[in-house]
Amino acid sequence: MSLPLHTAQGSAIAAASSQARVEIAASAERVWDLLSNIDRWPNWNSLVQSAVLSGPLHPGSVFEWKSKGLKVISTLQEVTPSRRLTWTGKAFGTRAIHTWEIVETGHGVELRTTESFNGWLPQLMPKAMQRMLEVTLTTWLETIKSEAERNLCSQPQPKADPTD
Repeated sequence: MSLPLHTAQGSAIAAASSQARVEIAASAERVWDLLSNIDRWPNWNSLVQSAVLSGPLHPGSVFEWKSKGLKVISTLQEVTPSRRLTWTGKAFGTRAIHTWEIVETGHGVELRTTESFNGWLPQLMPKAMQRMLEVTLTTWLETIKSEAERNLCSQPQPKADPTD
């Protein structure tokens, strides 16, 4: 059984499914840049040891990455610049679908993520896989928030005009 394209629909049949969100004081373009530059994930995300996108950032392109020592082969499903990125993936005994949504707010963006697991491993250990998924999504969000806001905070601020 394969997971449907959208995790919200797939969560009812998935052995493990989670969603999380975070407010980020950065532009949608900045967050998109971090998410979509797959080859650079290891530069800012300690959960990713390597990541290589084979081809353009388009649906159907494949990327291989290693997370927590586990090799994952993923295929891009949806690429909507500065708005949405979805991929499916396969790793040891597990099939996954992961979606990122960037929603602009008045003071930055809200980054939303959902992921669902299925396969023999999540069906064998649903509670452990659920806990792992929740921790992983939270860690990804905290890490991307920190990276997106870090560069903004390090930019020089305009000096006040002493004649004001």
